[in-house]
Amino acid sequence: MTSENQSRWDEGTPVPLYVITGGTGSSAKAFDLVTLIATRSEPEPSMQPEQAAILSLCEYPLSVAELSAYLSLPFSVVTALLSRLVEDERVEAIAPVPVAACPDRGLLEAVIHGLRKL
Repeated sequence: MTSENQSRWDEGTPVPLYVITGGTGSSAKAFDLVTLIATRSEPEPSMQPEQAAILSLCEYPLSVAELSAYLSLPFSVVTALLSRLVEDERVEAIAPVPVAACPDRGLLEAVIHGLRKL
């Protein structure tokens, strides 16, 4: 790129993702794709548009994967934005329910036996 090209701003150029996340030094917490996010406060006019969109979208809990799809942003960018919102207590991250262990075979057989008696 020439210095002439660097000085002109092309509005058709997408914003680099590191600008949205505040750089590479952001401390992103570990989020799962199915972690639910719920809004705890209203968006403020001074907020980044992406953060305000998250607060607006999460009036009803949404998963991180859904947020990523609705915002058309990569998962890593969404998690960086969410980390900042969680730290500021603007959203609540609800951990996914752990997958239950397989029930005991004896219990399943007892249930089947009981159903057959009906």
